[in-house]
Amino acid sequence: MKRGERYAVLTRSLRHRPRDVAWLAAWSAVEALPALVSGWAIAEAISHFLAGRTAGAFGWLSLLALAALAGACGTRQATVRLGALVEPLRDELVGRIVAGALASSMGTAKPPDTDAVARMTHQAEIVRDSFASVLSVARRFVFTAGSTLIGLFTLVPSVFPYVIPPLAASVLILRLLLRPFAARQRRLVIGEELVANSAAKAVSGLRDVTACGAEDLVLAGLSDRITEQAEAVRSVARVGSARVLCIAAGGWLPLLLVLAATPSMVRHGIAPARIIGAIAYISGSLRGALSTLSQGVGAGLVRLLVTLDRILEASTMPTTPAVDSVSVHRPGTHGGQDVGGNLRLRGVTFGYGRYAEPIIRDLSIDIASGTHLAIVGPSGIGKSSLACLVAGMLEPTAGEILLDGVPIARYPARSLPQKRVLIPQEAYVFAGTLAENIQYLRDADQPADWEVDAAADAVGLGPLVSRLGGYQAIINPVGLSAGERQLIALTRAYLSRAPVAILDEATCHLDAAAEQRAEAAFARRPGTLIVVAHRISSALRAERILVLDGNQAQAGEHESLLAGSAMYRELVGYWMAASRPDTAPAPASAPAR
Repeated sequence: MKRGERYAVLTRSLRHRPRDVAWLAAWSAVEALPALVSGWAIAEAISHFLAGRTAGAFGWLSLLALAALAGACGTRQATVRLGALVEPLRDELVGRIVAGALASSMGTAKPPDTDAVARMTHQAEIVRDSFASVLSVARRFVFTAGSTLIGLFTLVPSVFPYVIPPLAASVLILRLLLRPFAARQRRLVIGEELVANSAAKAVSGLRDVTACGAEDLVLAGLSDRITEQAEAVRSVARVGSARVLCIAAGGWLPLLLVLAATPSMVRHGIAPARIIGAIAYISGSLRGALSTLSQGVGAGLVRLLVTLDRILEASTMPTTPAVDSVSVHRPGTHGGQDVGGNLRLRGVTFGYGRYAEPIIRDLSIDIASGTHLAIVGPSGIGKSSLACLVAGMLEPTAGEILLDGVPIARYPARSLPQKRVLIPQEAYVFAGTLAENIQYLRDADQPADWEVDAAADAVGLGPLVSRLGGYQAIINPVGLSAGERQLIALTRAYLSRAPVAILDEATCHLDAAAEQRAEAAFARRPGTLIVVAHRISSALRAERILVLDGNQAQAGEHESLLAGSAMYRELVGYWMAASRPDTAPAPASAPAR
């Protein structure tokens, strides 16, 4: 594992978000205000009390209280900014983990290693949490220690030789402990994987173990793994306890030295109140910052680096071929989460029949995860055919469609519903309960009641649920309107785990307000949204629009397509005219919706 790759992964989210980094630094400075003010406030308050100036003393204490309130506000805001920096790291790691597991499974007879993915996903959470902890500890130490030293040396400059050398020694001790601590932490992480793997094998083969009478042998092997893991935990604890030297050197030794030098400083004219303020700086802010550093960086940084190494060793990112034609990209990911759903079409051509004229010709397009894409064009141009091709229900005559880096034709039919969901114009509803209709794409992972309620509320199914009498109501498809059937199908798709949602005129029987609500819900849903638009409003809500005109597909935003696509201008003109009630019916040659 190259160290450069490790640090590139860790710093990528920081480099790409300079504004969040700047705000984090600014709020961290605000958070450190109590450390800057504390010694001065205590020293001045004592001086005023001794001089009988009670009002002045309470003024300084009030200043300290205001600094504490500002620090609390800074802590809250810094935590928010910290989340914006660490979440993209988790998203990237999960993508690498899944891509690596898929890559290792392709071309072999073995099934995908789902146990490994589960373990590595857990490790991604560890990296995310550890990265957040290390960033938080580092920023607090830098700003708190910096503010403390500024306050200390402006209050009592003569304490410099009593504080800086022990502080440097403390940081050096912590640095020397990192290597042995990292070695033991790596052993601990690997041990966790071995215990999980041994337990999984024992459980999966329990019937054969019992049939062969090998219970004692398997139990002994598992017991050995657990014993080794327990020793690894004790070893980490032993090395971790040595971090108390860091606090002793940087937190307690300066305090003892200053106390020992107090008589000399008093003889040289330094007021006792100022010495008390210096002691407050050392025993409070400085020692607290060192304690946080030794506990957070010592454990958090080591666990972060070791676990990240394990992830990067076991996962690889697939290479990305260049695209020379239409590309549709969305910067970043949906809500900071990359849940999959990257689509690539390479030279896709499709026609109904061997000698039929292709309705889609040599289409190459990238649709990044999180994109909201609208597909527009006149009737018969191939919009629904393209939706079916992307969903894997039709095979292209030529070219290739890749979903998350894998040709969609290589996905088994039974696994496609977990990757994409297609809602056609005529929604499918079967006789049974409403709950069965909206939950059957989650058979292996039944949604919680709150998930069902949230999905129904988001899509707009709530009034129908109330009218029918709840989710356990028996429904008859014949007794439902076309719009009600579409709402049920939309809720079903919204509840699914599929990262790609394809709405093929799936809201055409809803009014404009209901359509807007449903499409807005799917736009907020993590993953990729593809809408075959039948109203101009659907196209305007999309981030990108793909225009099919039978010759050269064009992609872009609304304004650029108005300027560069005659077909899009004609469609928009027709839509706008059709939306005005005083407009005469469109001629037969007008593009149909």
